[in-house]
Amino acid sequence: MISVIIPTLNEEKSLPSLLQTLMQEDTDKEIIVVDGGSRDNSIRLAQDYDVKVLLISSPGRGAAICQGVNEASGDVLLFLHADTLFPAGGLKRIEQMLTEQPELVGGNFRLLFDGDTAFSRWLTSFYAWIRWCGLYYGDSGIFVRRSAYDALDGIRPIPIMEDIDFVRRLEWFGKTCCILEPSLITSSRRFQGRRSLEIVYGWIKLHVMFYLGASPERLAQIYATHAPPKPRADSGHVKRSQHG
Repeated sequence: MISVIIPTLNEEKSLPSLLQTLMQEDTDKEIIVVDGGSRDNSIRLAQDYDVKVLLISSPGRGAAICQGVNEASGDVLLFLHADTLFPAGGLKRIEQMLTEQPELVGGNFRLLFDGDTAFSRWLTSFYAWIRWCGLYYGDSGIFVRRSAYDALDGIRPIPIMEDIDFVRRLEWFGKTCCILEPSLITSSRRFQGRRSLEIVYGWIKLHVMFYLGASPERLAQIYATHAPPKPRADSGHVKRSQHG
């Protein structure tokens, strides 16, 4: 069985589509949504589906994944971002790859960025190149055998770079694969309104400091200075809450 773990934080626009797609997968699975304190309707929408919904006291994908894994029953774990467009047959493909190649400990999907812009197309090409170098991120749908996950002591509940920290250990541990077809599509929303050079500079800075041993807390502070400003709370949401 594949346990699909989805960390969420204010994902009411993206989450239903992802859950609907996963529910249609003809594969033995369980879906676990771990919410880090959403103020929108993410939790209520998740509860409309046949999924397990967990709540944690603070946001952070690392902490959410750890909590989800603690509740997971599958012998394969799949970590998905809530804004992922998951392809039909994706779970079956994971199952097929791990069955046909028992030496595989895990892997990820080829990642495509949505948005018809020069930068989104460059990101798609760039991600393909760094995957060839053994580097990939949580938004590409990392999957891993539970036995390998446990042997590696899993994903750490750190505030940032939890995916890179885990992938680095996973790549050293054993053979992985990248599923080219079907591929995942992820949102380019976090890059909107930002300059391309600023994004690349921030990426390089974080990675250099990470490999030099900077603490996750320090990296999180640096990331906050490069991240896009968070939208202000939706006044409409406040009104709806007041009226119950």
